[in-house]
Amino acid sequence: MARVKRGFKARQRRNRTLKQAKGFFGSRSRLFRIANVAVMHSLADAYIGRRLRKRDMRRLWITRIGAAAKAQGISYSKFIGGLNKAGVALNRKVLAELAIADPGGFSALADIARSAK
Repeated sequence: MARVKRGFKARQRRNRTLKQAKGFFGSRSRLFRIANVAVMHSLADAYIGRRLRKRDMRRLWITRIGAAAKAQGISYSKFIGGLNKAGVALNRKVLAELAIADPGGFSALADIARSAK
């Protein structure tokens, strides 16, 4: 049986990994074996980071809503609970955007939340 050297496919695979390692420091971007480990770790960290970003954004929205609600004289939990009782179906992302971009609209929502409890 003929010997298979995998020249083209192996080089293609290595070049793909080295392209992903572009910008890494020193041999992590130049030597395949070291770059391969660095790329695997970076992909694992990126996977984790995509989930952490969702948590971080939700925390930021809650902080912004809480600060705007405090300015209206109502706590965050009472604000959210009042909106739920009133049947206002706005998510935290939209509420945080309203708190920044439209303070008048947010104060109207605070009045709705206050009256619903």
